[in-house]
Amino acid sequence: MSEKESSTIQVTCPCCGSMLTIDPALPAILDQKLPAKPQVAAQMKDVPKLVKEEATRRDEKYQQLVEAEKNKGKVLDRKFQELLKKAKEEPLTKPLKDIDLD
Repeated sequence: MSEKESSTIQVTCPCCGSMLTIDPALPAILDQKLPAKPQVAAQMKDVPKLVKEEATRRDEKYQQLVEAEKNKGKVLDRKFQELLKKAKEEPLTKPLKDIDLD
């Protein structure tokens, strides 16, 4: 290798998976090699499975939302009781107004 080639760094892009050749002395990308794209036919074989998985995830999320909605009243009541308890424990003080600060 020549001195010029040894001063470059090769990294993989976390977004697109490209192999980037970078020269730190110039702070520039010298070369970019895009990853091979998968064949469309290979992707089409997985479509029914992906659709079923997405439907399952959607149903699970819906069930979680239904459970959360069922418990929403209990949660709000519990929060109200805790705040009411805290309000009873704290002493009552007269709130300060802007005019009182002068």
